[in-house]
Amino acid sequence: MDLQALYYVLAGVLILVGIAGTVLPALPGLPLVFIGMLLAAWAGDFQQVGWVPLVFLGLLTVLSLGVDVMATALGAKRVGASRLAVAGALVGTLAGLFFGPIGVFAGPFVGALGGELIHGRELRKATHVGFGTWLGIVFGIVLKLGLAFAMLGLFAIAWIV
Repeated sequence: MDLQALYYVLAGVLILVGIAGTVLPALPGLPLVFIGMLLAAWAGDFQQVGWVPLVFLGLLTVLSLGVDVMATALGAKRVGASRLAVAGALVGTLAGLFFGPIGVFAGPFVGALGGELIHGRELRKATHVGFGTWLGIVFGIVLKLGLAFAMLGLFAIAWIV
């Protein structure tokens, strides 16, 4: 295998890991997707994908970082979450990784609920906050997945054209 092919394989792996990272909080999803695309463009001497599409893809990557923070914060703020609920959602998300898909799905809710209970909220309010915080995280994941596939589409179009 020549070096260029190795770079393309590495780029593909980075892109796939990045897409997984849009769902898994421990991985910087879209930045990895972008680095993979940048590596693929570099491996091809920027003949298939030039600087203009790469700058646009970079801007989408920066946008994704804002989406991640804003979606979670807006979901939590909308339901009056405490800082402990937001921290709990983060801890719950990380802990959920050890319990497979169900843990990834339920972890943020359980963590936010626990954070609110520690904060001293009654169970009904804590459940409401946990659900709202969870919805914000899910909304952020959906938006990041949309951005990931938009980036893939833009990269593919730039590569073909």
